[in-house]
Amino acid sequence: MRDQPLALPFDPAGIVLDRRRGLSLQLYQALRARVLDGRLSSGTRLPASRDLAKVLALSRNSVMRAYDQLYAEGYIETRVGDGTYVSRLPKLSTEVSTGLYPGLSTGLSTIVHKSTEDLSSNASSSVPLDRLKNHHLPMPRNGPPRAFRVGVPAFDLFPFDVWAKLHAGFWRNPDPARLGYGDPAGELQLRELIAAYLRQSRGISCTAGQIVITSGAQQAITLCAQLLVQPGQAVAVENPGYRAAGHAFAIAGGQVKGVPVDAEGLDCARLEQLLDCRVAYVTPAHQYPTGVTMSLARRLQLLAWAERSDGWIIEDDYDGEYRYSGAPLAPLAALDQQGRVLYVGTFGKIAFPALRLGYLVLPQSLVEPFSQARALAVRHSEVGTQSVMAQFMALGHFQRHIRRMRRAALSRRNVLKAGWPTTVAGLGTMPEVAAGLHVMVPVDNFAREQELVVLAEAAGVEVNPLSGYWLADSDEPVDNRAGLVLGFAAVPEAQIADAVMRLRKAWR
Repeated sequence: MRDQPLALPFDPAGIVLDRRRGLSLQLYQALRARVLDGRLSSGTRLPASRDLAKVLALSRNSVMRAYDQLYAEGYIETRVGDGTYVSRLPKLSTEVSTGLYPGLSTGLSTIVHKSTEDLSSNASSSVPLDRLKNHHLPMPRNGPPRAFRVGVPAFDLFPFDVWAKLHAGFWRNPDPARLGYGDPAGELQLRELIAAYLRQSRGISCTAGQIVITSGAQQAITLCAQLLVQPGQAVAVENPGYRAAGHAFAIAGGQVKGVPVDAEGLDCARLEQLLDCRVAYVTPAHQYPTGVTMSLARRLQLLAWAERSDGWIIEDDYDGEYRYSGAPLAPLAALDQQGRVLYVGTFGKIAFPALRLGYLVLPQSLVEPFSQARALAVRHSEVGTQSVMAQFMALGHFQRHIRRMRRAALSRRNVLKAGWPTTVAGLGTMPEVAAGLHVMVPVDNFAREQELVVLAEAAGVEVNPLSGYWLADSDEPVDNRAGLVLGFAAVPEAQIADAVMRLRKAWR
């Protein structure tokens, strides 16, 4: 006679195990999911380990290991002489409280990735979550750089061999004293070298004690938003401008106000009209994304505004090293006599963005609170990258690399300019590019801008619409916001020439 099927207190038919993976872990996950979603209710008796092993064609040891883990975590309990039972647990909401998706046929738990919109619509949502719904960054472009990606320097020219040797040298025999918790402001040697570099190349009179190392420029901007912006207070940003900065101020509770940009930079007369505004964010060396340079008269006006209003200026000098005629312009921070400018710098446009290494140069009164705030967020920066960058600078590699990158960017700019189409309907001429890593070309109207972007993408070429850099509530007519933003440093000259040729064919 054939064996009668075992009678079990629950139906194990839905438990499907992958024989190529750890069986005891899978069984534990399957049973755990059933307890949490209510399919195995409190007080349910579990089968003996031998019986469950037979039904699932497992070794008894695999079942016992799964039971042991469930017991250790409190999901099941044993009753002497009476067997194993599901513990008495409070009822949980499977989607919200545990993050588990109910009813999976495999019995394995799966995390539900809830969108920002789902979270902000929940009755228990917070004000910051509501703000995040409309103020978050899009996913970055994936894959290797291609023409004409914005915000990317020449990765192909970075001396990775030198970097790798310095990195290996640091970790081969690290000083135990540097392996504990470090200074939240950053490694002293790196801050000293940054201060020396800024004094020499940018004319900023600063010391290592005024510098706080950050995880890229974005964290520096976010710290400024967290510590300088009062909830409900107006924050002035360039319009069009760097939208990620505006998002940071909005998340901090600021009322983001766009200030127009003209041929001289931020319109300070319009800034003066903003009520209850004590923070202004600017990119004076090479305005993002229009590319204009703030005139000296405007710089002095902006500094005077900060002094009168007891305000702060956040100066983002994201690509100030790239100037193609003469020395880089002195930043606002070099003109500041009243301690009103917070200078944001980054290594991402000289090395590569994945480095996540930036810095703030702060008025002395702000150094301690900014260090304390950063310590609460990340405790301190990773020591290895800071130390390797310090050696990279101390040995002269950094300055040599800047010169190499500047020459390459100029050459790549020239190739783009030489091949740029001049007879495309609605497309403006390529302006002179005296600085930076990108250029903005005007387009007659919004519809034509969108058409050109779609045609370029179909040809395998990245161009960004200028309309995407404007605030949603801008007063400027939609057709006046049109243009194309192109980065010219990401790929070598041959790829730029090929991309221009494809654009000419696509737009013809």
